[in-house]
Amino acid sequence: MRKDIRKMVAAGLASMMMWVPASTYAMDPIMPHSQVEEGMVGTAYTVVDSSGQLKDFQVDIVGNMDNGKGSQPMIMAKASGPVIEQTGGILQGMSGSPVYVNGYLVGAVAAGIKGMTPYTFFITPIDEMTPLWSMPDNKNKTTLSTVNLKKAAETRKKEAEEDKKKKEERAKNKDKKVYGDELIARARAAAEAERKNAQKDKEKAGASEKTQPEAAGEHAGDKDKSPAKAAKKDVKSEPKDVMYFSGFNQAGLDFLKRQIDPQDSYTFLPMGAPTGAELNTTDYHASLVPGAAVGVAVAYGDFAVGATGTVTAVDGDKILAFGHPFLHRGNVNYFMTDATVVGTISGQSNGMKIANIGSIIGRINQDRATGISGILGKFPSVVPIKVNVRDKSLSRNDNYGARIAYDEDFLPQLSGGIAYAALSKTSDNLSGSTAKVGFKIRTDAVKDGIFVRDNMFYNAADVGQIAMAELMQAMSTICQNTDKESDIIDVQVDITLDGGRKTASLVSAVPDKKKVKPGDTVKFTTTIKPYRKSQETLIIPYTVPDAQPAGTMNLDIRGGGLVPVTSLMLLQQAGVDVTSEAESKLTTEARLQKLQKAGRNNEIVITPGAVQNPPSKREVLRAQQAAARKAKARVSNLDKFGKPAATPGETKFSTGYIIDNVIHAALTVERD
Repeated sequence: MRKDIRKMVAAGLASMMMWVPASTYAMDPIMPHSQVEEGMVGTAYTVVDSSGQLKDFQVDIVGNMDNGKGSQPMIMAKASGPVIEQTGGILQGMSGSPVYVNGYLVGAVAAGIKGMTPYTFFITPIDEMTPLWSMPDNKNKTTLSTVNLKKAAETRKKEAEEDKKKKEERAKNKDKKVYGDELIARARAAAEAERKNAQKDKEKAGASEKTQPEAAGEHAGDKDKSPAKAAKKDVKSEPKDVMYFSGFNQAGLDFLKRQIDPQDSYTFLPMGAPTGAELNTTDYHASLVPGAAVGVAVAYGDFAVGATGTVTAVDGDKILAFGHPFLHRGNVNYFMTDATVVGTISGQSNGMKIANIGSIIGRINQDRATGISGILGKFPSVVPIKVNVRDKSLSRNDNYGARIAYDEDFLPQLSGGIAYAALSKTSDNLSGSTAKVGFKIRTDAVKDGIFVRDNMFYNAADVGQIAMAELMQAMSTICQNTDKESDIIDVQVDITLDGGRKTASLVSAVPDKKKVKPGDTVKFTTTIKPYRKSQETLIIPYTVPDAQPAGTMNLDIRGGGLVPVTSLMLLQQAGVDVTSEAESKLTTEARLQKLQKAGRNNEIVITPGAVQNPPSKREVLRAQQAAARKAKARVSNLDKFGKPAATPGETKFSTGYIIDNVIHAALTVERD
């Protein structure tokens, strides 16, 4: 009897995959975990090869695990059958595979048991997964307008009809010209016909494509708990999750892993990339059924980061999948993609199923302990990032592009990781190199709508490691806006790499006069010694502040990066809170302005130094009053153009070298 029921369920799933669109698919009847008992026999469905055919295997229920109040219950089971013998057990890549008992959906394949046979595994109860559909969804709420592709298609269809009417009217008027809008209409019609044909082909192949489960995974069940009716010793559920990536070389992947997976809890596989044809496609008519393969991506394009799994349940346009978290971030904003199983790799302890992510089909909005949920036909806001890398030594110039799902938890890490990967791919050696990095972020976090910063970096080991720090700091500052959720329209990064050490040391700075008055301009003849090159001489003008009191004025002449800005950023990047109390009170825009005005490593900065003999309060007040009178009488030309005036008493002079030291000079200030 049970065997007949399993056959009926398998046949029903196969027919639904071929004929039932997602818009009309209703939720399967479920069996709560409280009704699941030891000795029950069920069937799970998955895809194990590139044929895309749905395969089933037997599931014998061992018992329920109740981990106590507030903990997630789980169901222990054993897998058997020809498919399991072929794969060697439950593999990484099978998570989310639906398990049915007597025609009722009981849950999703979720995790194996560490140190034990791969045939024994845990099931996430379906009644623990369905609450994901009703959880708060506050992401994807930026003021940037998103594109409703389904609506856009309807709009294009209406426009085509209107253009057809125009064409008919022109024909009536014996107008023999072919107008531009008519040409556009023809192109649209051809594209629409091609899309419909492709959709028909996809529907015909739906039976195979829609059954692909894959990534058996990490679960909230990775808590060390004892299974019910088994030994009450610790039995660890073994995570079975795989993070797929494409476009990253090993150096880029290592950098990315440090950013998004510091716990080293994922297996990273260099595959799962969308094909060239799929790279920029979005399928807004996609449908899914239980057992179909599904992908999750946080970045998509020349560089892609994501994972694949299996759909557990579908209700209209809502889906549940995985049976375990992807990154366990709660309410999220990720790409939902289709996926294609490539095959399986068996191993003595941890085999895996390999799959590729494909076209974008919707949005993942929940990433929680019991699985992920998403919505078909709805799409996340994205932040496009473009990276241009020029390597002078290798005479290479490469452009890269990707889209990052608008999720504030990942934007800083992924933007830095993608920029680093682009740099390391174009330049096969980053040690002992000098990089000039400039970036533009279009955002409403600043009044001008655009944040621009450039700097120059050198590192004997890996210049890319420090060159991404300012980009990541700027993105992090925007994403951590305490007043509102800032919109980021796009990011443009330009990197120029010179395969050598371009540093220089200050040797001397001699003023053309020693005695000066407030407001005077002094020219410093500055000598620098570049690394393994002859000395060079620069003339740097410096203006004495109007409010400078009479007496000795000590000056620091240094490299712009010697203020420990970059080192602080590296600490922040590592998750260390180095924000001072004064810094924490600054607005997001003020913090960005502070970063924008910060000295650059390739600048020579002249600023007032330590005061050995402080002037009297009376002298200071007198100097300040005189400076205020001067400021009232003078209108800065820079102010007329809306540019910020330079900081009083500070001069910055750009060079082609990273200045690595500081020297000192002194002037005598005389007041009338």
